[in-house]
Amino acid sequence: MDVPRGLAGVVVTDTEIGDVRGTEGFYHYRQYSAVELAQTRSFEDVWHLMVHGGLPDARRAAAFAAETAALRRLPGEVRTALPVIAAAGRRSGPLAGMRTALSLLGAARGFRPVYDVGADRRREDTLVAAAAVPTLLTALHRLTQGLEPVEPRGDLPYAANYLYMLTGEEPDERRARAIEQYLISTIDHGFNASTFTGRVIASTGADVAACLAGAVSALSGPLHGGAPSRALDTLDAIGTPDRIDPWIRDRVLAGERIMGFGHAVYRTEDPRSRMLREVARGFGGPRVEFAVEVERRVEAILSELKPGRELHTNVEFYAGVVMELCGLPREMFTPTFAAARVVGWSANILEQARDPKIIRPLARYVGPAAPVEVPAVV
Repeated sequence: MDVPRGLAGVVVTDTEIGDVRGTEGFYHYRQYSAVELAQTRSFEDVWHLMVHGGLPDARRAAAFAAETAALRRLPGEVRTALPVIAAAGRRSGPLAGMRTALSLLGAARGFRPVYDVGADRRREDTLVAAAAVPTLLTALHRLTQGLEPVEPRGDLPYAANYLYMLTGEEPDERRARAIEQYLISTIDHGFNASTFTGRVIASTGADVAACLAGAVSALSGPLHGGAPSRALDTLDAIGTPDRIDPWIRDRVLAGERIMGFGHAVYRTEDPRSRMLREVARGFGGPRVEFAVEVERRVEAILSELKPGRELHTNVEFYAGVVMELCGLPREMFTPTFAAARVVGWSANILEQARDPKIIRPLARYVGPAAPVEVPAVV
């Protein structure tokens, strides 16, 4: 069977978790619009939806929030190892350190292969891991900055607690909500590279920590999760409004990619970008106005120079603007993405673990004809 490069457009399984309808500019988590969820519900509510299959009522929402908040603290073995992990990965950042820390967390918490445990234990392991990820990421970041980690607070929601552990200060409600909306909007997005990686590992029956460490490894690549800071780099490189048109024209005519624009699936405006643009506009200010103008001119110049080729902002463009407005350093943009996507990965791991069939595709051999006689040693 011949398939496109990168498995583009190839359906590899059925899922109840969600879908991306690229020609419509729409995506959903289970039966709900992901954007509507980001606008109306809490991160914990959507987390419940992803791993339990339904939105909670008020009583269950409070219970689930309390349950997951209680899992934020790290085992002593992991806390002791974090300074060493941070020192070893000082140049590579907290996302690389999280791969190691997740493996250690799984060992410390006694994670067992998903093949060997029932659905309740699998779900419990995903909650333990996902609740610990913000604690791991913020601790590793602070340690590389010469600061002591900040212990999590059980009285703060997921997003507010994340910002608190990152800065050591309780965030104001507007910034906490903006980050929460970003986190909800990026929990899941079809069979992207990291989600597929996590599912492949889950299909082998490996434990939850192994599945998540593999997913994080895929996310760390600049073609997947590393673009929000690069999109801001584009704004910095342009610098001032009078440089927008010549800068963009030079890149388009040279055939270079403009970071923060274009998407592998969407053929219309990315609904995540549209939502985050409005979040950014809620803050206002010169940075937001400049970003909106750059977006407008990129689309106009592309229409002129490349007629028929639509290119719109993707989630990374305004995600970078929003995270900057909320005080996150650029080296924490992709880790923050991971703090959201870990919930989507968890849902996919749980779904894949119910299927006993290992994911084992083929490759077409295109090397020298075989067999050839092995030459004697001269």
